Amino acid sequence: MFDSAIAEQRKDSQRRRASNRQWDEMMKTRYTVALSILAGVAIGAAAVHALHAQAKPPAYVVAEIDVTNAEPYDKEYVPPAAKAITDAGGKYVVRGGRTVAIFGQPPQPRIAVMVFESMEKANAAFESSAYKEAKKIGDKYATFRVYAVEGLVQ
Repeated sequence: MFDSAIAEQRKDSQRRRASNRQWDEMMKTRYTVALSILAGVAIGAAAVHALHAQAKPPAYVVAEIDVTNAEPYDKEYVPPAAKAITDAGGKYVVRGGRTVAIFGQPPQPRIAVMVFESMEKANAAFESSAYKEAKKIGDKYATFRVYAVEGLVQ
């Protein structure tokens, strides 16, 4: 009888240890999942914050051009000016094309619209030595009105 009581206590002890191991494993899994979720949320929040902090509005440059001598303008000015703009990260959205006045004074006959990643990049493009050299040529054959407008952050 004494031996059977000891044997029963041993079985109970083994069952409790097995149950405790199962409980420990289950809790480890839960803690691991909870910490993983928490880490994912923290990393995601940091990434979103960084992206919003870096977002700058694009800059649209509008050029109204009154060309007085089209042939040399197109041959001598347009290629180096366009290269200077694209080399500086600009992209032409409008280059010539038909214009229509809706309100106010009509625009100049030629319009160019360029988009840049930021106002700083737009200014840098037009302040570059490559563009300034092209502009010296362009001034012989046209008058320019050029301005930049910040766009909306997408």
